[in-house]
Amino acid sequence: MTDIDWDHLRLVANEAMERAYAPYSRYRVGAAALVSDGRIVSGCNVENASYGVGLCAECGLVSELSMTGGGRLVAFVCVNGDRETIMPCGRCRQLLFEFALPGMLLETVSGIRTIDEVLPDAFGPRDLEENRR
Repeated sequence: MTDIDWDHLRLVANEAMERAYAPYSRYRVGAAALVSDGRIVSGCNVENASYGVGLCAECGLVSELSMTGGGRLVAFVCVNGDRETIMPCGRCRQLLFEFALPGMLLETVSGIRTIDEVLPDAFGPRDLEENRR
């Protein structure tokens, strides 16, 4: 799957951002990703008065991925309330890595990058499998 409609992914991410629940920081975030079977999944951030239990947009996206049939992420974009592309935090890069196809593409503030470029030498399922031997 080489043809990625980044404009459409950004549109879906912006639509998700509009649904964000961010009454405390007022920093709304939306995310969208293309799945290996052609679906698009999305998510928004959901804050909580107990700040540490807020959910990033990527959490909602991965939850939708799982709830709608699974698969692997092919391409990903994340936007803020100004509709600007933003970079996933380190925790969310790890979360995305777990569900990414090898070489998943991300639209970042510095251009299109692979998951390996934004999370080099990532810890993942294969590390746990090696430990079980």
